[in-house]
Amino acid sequence: MIAAGTLLLLPPSSFSSPKLSKTPKCLPTDTVDSGLLFHEKLQYLTGLKINTQKALTQNPNLRSTPLSTLYSVEHCLSCMGLHRLAIGRILDMHPALLTSDPHVYLYPVFDFLLNEVGIPFPDIAKTISRCPRLLVSSVSDQLRPALIFLRNLGFVGANAINCQTTVLLVYNIEFTLMAKIEYLMSLGFEYCEVKEMVVRSPGLLTFSVENNLVPKVEYFLVEMKGDLEELKRFPQYFSFSLEGKIKPRHRMLAEYGLKLPLCKMLKISDGEFSARLVDMRLRMVGET
Repeated sequence: MIAAGTLLLLPPSSFSSPKLSKTPKCLPTDTVDSGLLFHEKLQYLTGLKINTQKALTQNPNLRSTPLSTLYSVEHCLSCMGLHRLAIGRILDMHPALLTSDPHVYLYPVFDFLLNEVGIPFPDIAKTISRCPRLLVSSVSDQLRPALIFLRNLGFVGANAINCQTTVLLVYNIEFTLMAKIEYLMSLGFEYCEVKEMVVRSPGLLTFSVENNLVPKVEYFLVEMKGDLEELKRFPQYFSFSLEGKIKPRHRMLAEYGLKLPLCKMLKISDGEFSARLVDMRLRMVGET
């Protein structure tokens, strides 16, 4: 596990709670204290820019949870390098974390990321900010099996999971990750070829088969009359917008009977593409 000295950088006293007002004599002390503490809790959540209504609806335990528990959650996340604005955003997305015991739910995730995945400590905050869902995922049931699966795919060495690709750890192996692999294999790629493609372009494992992969493959094969070998060489093709970039650029080239390899057609800026198109047209005219 992570050494306590590494994580607990700030004393619990660093999270000071607002002073409570005096108890009105006309009401029972326990009733007033309960109301004041609840109001104090709402003020704390508001200070973190958390939608209190959503938080209370999604996590009813928040009403009875001591404010000290909320402080301990913020303290834990702060110790891992997350700024208060980012902490508020994460807790607003996942209100269940507000009432969690950091030593049971949060520190084990950080321990896994640091010691099993190998994420450097300075990159932990970036990792969590990119994928807060890591904090609500089970290490034993989800994260560790996904890591093993991804390493078997080839995410090792220079291609090891990093702060940019840890998002892959929260995806279901059977219904999400394998679904993409099986679809690519159904096109005619060998398993070893698919492994190479997803390691070169990890986003392939995050795209929807129905909404992304299928329409892009169909356009490439039917309209562009492309070759699957080119997709194997440039799997990043799937990361570009079909309507925003692929279709417009292909149609401009097709209008003049021109063609470019996928990488040269898509990786350059709009200005560079226009300049290249003009240059190709001039050369075509010069050759006639």
